[in-house]
Amino acid sequence: MSSKIGDTQTRILASTWELLENARGKEVRMADIAKHAKVSRQALYLHFPSRRDLLIATTHYIDKMKDVDARLAASRSAKNGRDRLNAFIEAWGNYIPEIHGLARELMAMSDRDEAAKLAWNERMTALRQGCHAAVMALRRDGCLSPEHTVETATDILCALVSVRNWEYFTIDRNWSQQTYVTKMKTVALQVLVHQDTV
Repeated sequence: MSSKIGDTQTRILASTWELLENARGKEVRMADIAKHAKVSRQALYLHFPSRRDLLIATTHYIDKMKDVDARLAASRSAKNGRDRLNAFIEAWGNYIPEIHGLARELMAMSDRDEAAKLAWNERMTALRQGCHAAVMALRRDGCLSPEHTVETATDILCALVSVRNWEYFTIDRNWSQQTYVTKMKTVALQVLVHQDTV
């Protein structure tokens, strides 16, 4: 029985992911997801009581399918702050193009769709936690620039590696993915690390 429930949930999450990737700015309704997943709307709400719950669960499902924990392992196990910062930017920077379709749609829907806004904000909170951990590693090493508090340094790093910045550099300015990641590492080190410790 539990296997059947798990299979149904997975089908719903996979359907939601696919529909969001192909939404092109249109709202993805619960009825659309139920139809695509071949379940009744009642069954959909039994598994996910609200659209917010479903959208957030979908982002976590994607993270699981793409094995985010493995991608972040090098950052989490880094021996020093600089290595942690570089590994974090590498992991996140190379993850953005893989989730860009979903991210684009959640951002586009956020202005008019509270559930999408909450789901996107939840993801950005997770990103900020990763940035904060990298900044804290720099501070523990004594190499965080004295120009920044931990909070402002975290703000700066979040802005540097934001999806919108990735779009600007790789789509608008046609940077290669490798160039983007390399330049973000360089800029982050220049801005966040006390130059006397470089």
